[in-house]
Amino acid sequence: MNSTNKVPLSAKSAYWKCIESKIENERLHHSRFIISPLGIGQANTLGIAMRRASLGELEGTCITSAKFEKIIHEYSTVVGIQESVHDTLINLKEIVLRSNSSEIQKAYISIIGPGEITAQDIILPPSIEIIDPAYHIATLTKKIHLNIELRIERDRGYRRQNIVKSQDGNFPLNAVFMPIRNVNYSIHCFESHDKKIMKEMLLLEIWTNGSITPREAIYEASRSLINLFIPFLHAENGEKIYGMGNINESNALSCSVLPPMSIQVDQMAKEVTFRHIFIDQLELPPRAYNCLKRINVHTISDLLDYSQDDLMKIKNFGIKSVEQVLEALWKRFGISLPRKT
Repeated sequence: MNSTNKVPLSAKSAYWKCIESKIENERLHHSRFIISPLGIGQANTLGIAMRRASLGELEGTCITSAKFEKIIHEYSTVVGIQESVHDTLINLKEIVLRSNSSEIQKAYISIIGPGEITAQDIILPPSIEIIDPAYHIATLTKKIHLNIELRIERDRGYRRQNIVKSQDGNFPLNAVFMPIRNVNYSIHCFESHDKKIMKEMLLLEIWTNGSITPREAIYEASRSLINLFIPFLHAENGEKIYGMGNINESNALSCSVLPPMSIQVDQMAKEVTFRHIFIDQLELPPRAYNCLKRINVHTISDLLDYSQDDLMKIKNFGIKSVEQVLEALWKRFGISLPRKT
């Protein structure tokens, strides 16, 4: 799904725009954004700041401990449970949750076997949502009653629990609160409209675990950076800055359609994006895919250098393969190859 909304960064005509957004599965969301035009050096400054803020400043919610009834050792094997206690704890640790509450909360699993236990079997407070209800926790092979009490917290970063013996079957978990899977950025230079000044464009890619969207991550990371710099906007004697009203978050989140970016910037965005998208995403049949790889066509940008006639000249690349490539390009990106070079 592509977004056409453009949001201003400053009064100097810089905009950010979502150029591609995709949900791989419930636990993996991916989006690409461009920010342009920027002055020389600004893209690197912004890219570093956004990457660090996204990975280190955003809060997430996860299970931080689990308490089992009548089980006192992490490496116990319980009759009637296919997994060991240790394996069950690992599965509980990987469950992705969404919540805006900063309070420590409790959840419960109370189920009678036989059968599979999944995340949807967790009894949660109303303020918490499970991102992937089908995620596997354990398998009960006999008619036993399993009771687990879970502790849920919201924080940021990574929390490593102290290596201590569990008490009364309560097992602390190393908690990964980060909702961001990965952040990459690249910088691309181009000439301004009058061809006298060089400008930069920042391409920012964000992967999340599904508890927030990449667009929400952009907003939260930006707000975190702004909050960090606010003290520097005040005078040394602590005077307040006048004339700055309260920011309405709902307005900040809204994405009104603004005047279109320059044709030059849009074209640059497409070229940069296609250089970072591999032909694997076209999901071509093996014959067509292997022929393209053999002639060093690895990205969509590489493929766009060829016409339909050029493809026909490739060894073992027939009319059917050309049609498959054209159909995939049009279906995935809405583009077609010319008939002649």
